Amino acid sequence: MKAIKNKVQLVGRLGADPEIKLYGDDKKLASLRLAVNDRYKNVKGEWMDETQWFSLLAWSKLAIYVEKYLAKGAEVAVEGRLVNKSFTDKAGVKRTSTEIVLSEILILSKQKELLLKN
Repeated sequence: MKAIKNKVQLVGRLGADPEIKLYGDDKKLASLRLAVNDRYKNVKGEWMDETQWFSLLAWSKLAIYVEKYLAKGAEVAVEGRLVNKSFTDKAGVKRTSTEIVLSEILILSKQKELLLKN
């Protein structure tokens, strides 16, 4: 069970092109926003659609891969770990955020779809 202490897997579509930042001479960070859609029936039997948004981070070689191959609308499967961060906003209010630091990305979109976007 040690291998699954902090692990999350999601399938969804990128809501925007990845944002790439360079740290130092060789360290890259890719920030992504992933939309995951869920469909279910409510108590009245009506179909309901719900979208949840997740913040993803990819470092180094994975960031280079993201920069080269992914764009808004790409469907991907991702795996990573949850990281909670605390910060104080401009108004002085203490806030927390949760991000997913990626360890794997699998592109599910067809290559033709991605080429049309680029």
